[in-house]
Parts: sequence; structure tokens; C-alpha cells
Amino acid sequence: MKGLNLLCCCVASLLLLGTAEEVEDASEPTKRDRSHLESTLKLNEEKPADDVSGVLQRLRKIYHSSIKPLEHSYRYNELRQHEITAYPGRTLGSSATDGEITSKPMVLFLGPWSVGKSSMINYLLGLDNTPYQLYTGAEPTTSEFTVIMHGPKLKTIEGIVMAADSARSFSPLEKFGQNFLEKLIGIEVPHKLLERVTFVDTPGIIENRKQQERGYPFNDVCQWFIDRADLIFVVFDPTKLDVGLELEMLFRQLKGRESQIRIILNKADSLATQELMRVYGALFWSLAPLINVTEPPRVYVSSFWPHDYQPETHRDLFLKEEISLLEDLNQVIENRMENKIAFIRQHAIRVRIHALLVDRYLQTYKDKMTFFSDGELVFRDIVEDPDRFFIFKSILAKTNVSKFDLPNREAYKDFFGINPITSFKLLSQQCSYMGGCFLEKIEKAITRELPDLLGSIGLGKKPNVLSCDVTGCGETPKNRYRKP
Repeated sequence: MKGLNLLCCCVASLLLLGTAEEVEDASEPTKRDRSHLESTLKLNEEKPADDVSGVLQRLRKIYHSSIKPLEHSYRYNELRQHEITAYPGRTLGSSATDGEITSKPMVLFLGPWSVGKSSMINYLLGLDNTPYQLYTGAEPTTSEFTVIMHGPKLKTIEGIVMAADSARSFSPLEKFGQNFLEKLIGIEVPHKLLERVTFVDTPGIIENRKQQERGYPFNDVCQWFIDRADLIFVVFDPTKLDVGLELEMLFRQLKGRESQIRIILNKADSLATQELMRVYGALFWSLAPLINVTEPPRVYVSSFWPHDYQPETHRDLFLKEEISLLEDLNQVIENRMENKIAFIRQHAIRVRIHALLVDRYLQTYKDKMTFFSDGELVFRDIVEDPDRFFIFKSILAKTNVSKFDLPNREAYKDFFGINPITSFKLLSQQCSYMGGCFLEKIEKAITRELPDLLGSIGLGKKPNVLSCDVTGCGETPKNRYRKP
């Protein structure tokens, strides 16, 4: 009888142990295979890094010698205070540092709260279950702007330290105040992907909270990161498709950047097929009034986190969508130098147009002034109605500038409100015997130096910093205003 009782106790113990192991296995979700992520982003390839140091040095030299003088002389940074109305789209810093020119491509994550932005970054970098994984949860968790960048070891950097280091290209963020710097944090991670790209996680948009309650100008900070982002992921999930005032303002700030925007419908494996189709249509219905372009941004539908897809879902479709997004990200990384040079050239074109317009305003002011004229009243008439004096039309006629590149006229009312017209010099006076003319130098950079530098990358050449065979930098600009 005792032996029978002992046998029953042993069997019961084994059954309880097996049940406990099953419960433990059920509590740990299956992890997703990461091989496709590593192969698509080429993280396992042992190949030497691209030698772009010579190109970057040449690009810095072109900017500092040919673009920056005219930019400072005509205070282009003051026009940028009204850049949303003057120049919609990406712009360079008011005084670009070498760190801003040589920075890695930036990928910006935007969207409502708790849609999976931080989880997506953790998944891409494999940070789950590590001391430096980004905190995630069903409630609003990310209250800081988090910059994830490469470093020799895992390290956290405070915002005040990042703003004080000009080599990191975040020093312009000081203008948003100390309250914001307390909400800025950097994380250095020794990851191969971060050697080529930088991720920025942002606080989730909460429609029932006023912007003033954040303690810093949230929309202005978002605009700063939007202006510098090479790729912008706007993330949604099936439960947060409504569009409020803050999200509407965000898309207004994204105007002109549609080519960099990618819409992500995250957590797609949480829905059945029919529900997913309805949610997909509802997402487009909500965003249609905000994205007024002929071709809408690309939409990726998947579930971006380390756990396996839910059973009985379209895992093959979700995997293909994820690979397409990774290929999109990898293409931005591969084309980083071409994009950087093209961006600097676009910035140079805008600086040149701005200088030509200020020169035209100044020349018109001098022509209208007489001995008995009131200078303030004369210039007010010119600024209030520039078309009456053919300010913008004369620029189009004489300088072969596209009318689509001209800034908004209203921006110059504010610009000249803080910059008196008499504080500027005519372009004809911006010349020196040794340095040449500012205008000719920037035109040479736009038409010759930057296109040749871009062509050298396409041909696989490595331009030498000390050699000017490719760019013709050794030629002295002609000074057409110097008397022979």
C-alpha cells in the first residue's frame, strides 16, 4: 500500500513539473529570425568601409570658401527664421559646422504615442533584453528626444553635453532652451548599423495635451530634426488612426519632404485579414487631407518587434514588407554621399538667390532715394509691394533663376524688419583682389565644383584633397569689377 502511494506521488510530481514547464514555455513568446535583417542591411559583410574622407574634406572646403562667405554677408540664417513660409523643405543650419556637413544619415521616427517606435528601434538594433534597450509599454513611455548613435561602448550622454560638443552637430539645439536639453538624451551603442546611420526617437504625439505643457517648443524642435533627416518614418498602429491638431501640425511641417516620408502601419499581425483591410483604408482616409501630393508616400504594413508573427496571419506578406523597408533604409545609407553633396548644392542655390534678391532690394532703394526722401518710407513702399518695382521678375530675367526656387515674398518683410537694408552691401562691392567675388565663387561651386565632386563618386574616383584636377579648385576666380 505504501509503495502504491509512493508511485502515485511520483506520477503527480511529474505531471505538475510538466505542466509548469508548459506554462513557462507559453509565457515566453517565440523570437523572430533576424537573418533577413542582417543580410538586407549587409551587417555581416566583411568589406572595407567606403573611403569618403577625401570627398568630405573637399566638400567642407567648398562650403567654407565658396558658400559660407555669401551666406554670412547677406545673413541667410535670419531668413531661415521664417523658412517654413520662405523655403518649405530641407535646409542647412544657420551656420553649418563641420559636424553637420560630415554627419551620418539621420532616420527620424515620428507618430502617436505607444505605436511601436521605440520597439522598432530595439528590433533593428537588437537591443531587447539589454541594459540599453529603449523603454516600451502600452502607456506613453518616451518623453525625451533620444538620439541613438555609434560609440565604442554602451554609454548615455546628457543633452547639455551633446549641445556643447560641436563635433556631434547638435549644438544648434541650445537655442530651444535648457528645459529642452533636459529632454534630450544620446545613447552610444557599438553596433555596425550605427556606423553608417543615426536613429532619432521622438516623444509620441498626445492630442489631449497642449504643446505648452511640454515645457519647450515641441513643434520647433521637430522641425529642426525634420530639416536634417534623410528618412522619416511616421508610425501608426490599428488603434490610433485619428488625426488631431498636433498631428495635423506635424504633417504641415513635413510639407516639401514627401520623398523622405515612409508611413508604417505597425502591429498588423494583431488583426484578421478583413479587419486589416478596413484599417488600411481608414489610415489613407485620415491622412488624405494632410498629404496633398499626386503620389502618396510608401506605406509599409508589418509588425516590427522581435517576437514572431501571430499565428494564422499573413506572415509572408509581413516579411516581404519588412524586407522592402530594410532595402529602403539601406539605399539611403548607400547614397549618403550623393545626397549630402546634392543637399549642399541645393543650399548654395538658395543662398545665391537670397543674395541676389537682397542686392536687388538694395539697388532699387538706392535708385529711388533722393536728397529729400525719407529712407524709411521709400523702403517700406518697396517691401510692401515688390512686384511694383519688379524685384522678383528682374531676378528671373537676369540671372536664369527658376521661378519655382524663389522664396516667399512675405518672408522678406520680416527679414528686413530685423535687418536694415542699409546694413548690406551691393554684390558688386563684395569683391577683393586676392579672394575674388563672392557671387562668382558660389556660382562656380554650383555649376562646376559640386557637380564634378558628385560625378567623381559616381565614377568611383577618389578625389585628392590636395589635387584640383577634378574640381578645378586651383583656378583663381575672375574679378570682373577690378579695373584692368
